Amino acid sequence: MTSERKHIALGAKELTVGYFRKKKADVVASNISFLLDEGELIALVGTNGIGKSTLLRTISGMQPLIEGAIQLNEKDLHSYTALQLANYLSVVLTETPASKNLTVLELVSLGRQPYTNWMGSLSETDKKIVTLALEATNTEDLSDNKCFELSDGQLQRVYIARALAQDTPIIILDEPTTHLDLFHRASILKLLKNLAAKTKKTILFSTHEIDLAIQLSDKMIVLTPESTYFDTPKKLIKAGRFDALFPKEMIHFDPETRRFTIKD
Repeated sequence: MTSERKHIALGAKELTVGYFRKKKADVVASNISFLLDEGELIALVGTNGIGKSTLLRTISGMQPLIEGAIQLNEKDLHSYTALQLANYLSVVLTETPASKNLTVLELVSLGRQPYTNWMGSLSETDKKIVTLALEATNTEDLSDNKCFELSDGQLQRVYIARALAQDTPIIILDEPTTHLDLFHRASILKLLKNLAAKTKKTILFSTHEIDLAIQLSDKMIVLTPESTYFDTPKKLIKAGRFDALFPKEMIHFDPETRRFTIKD
């Protein structure tokens, strides 16, 4: 009896990302290919400046790709209108939005914008989805608080709640654990892991927390100057892919403990 093929939520084939400056392509990363299944948590890792944020912004349709193809639900990205894209993909970026004067409830409710009428009025269904998003992220007790009153960890959970309220099959997060201590970094990543498993959403996030990502992710995308690798953490470790991330004379990856250590 063969296993049932999973649904491919997001795919990239021989993708080159970067920027156009005076109509000339400035390549940041190239030859990127992967297929992300629904219900999986996928970590995107690599050193600073390697192109993680550029890749996420390109996948999200925020900047044009240079070469290759991106498919959402097995349809080319460029075939989606802005509204269709907002119904399929939600994004949580590292930039602090000009929304900290909003209450938590107001900010999370913004996730329903793609579905509301021209007045932006929330239906009972919208309100129910917002409530479920708050409950899923344990932020319902914060709903009346202003966002500027929250800690970094609380605010990050609220942003995730907003993405959940948008109710898209794919959620993309750029560095969701930035500025958090170890406990809150682990807490956010465990939350994402549980959400992917329970909601069957595909969650792709970039991170510098490679040790934690190896423990919690279903798949990983590893960007290096030489190439891009995509597989399960176990197979990536076996193939020695994490050894290529940092200078070997300074940082060592131990495949047994799955941790990086600084050499003496």
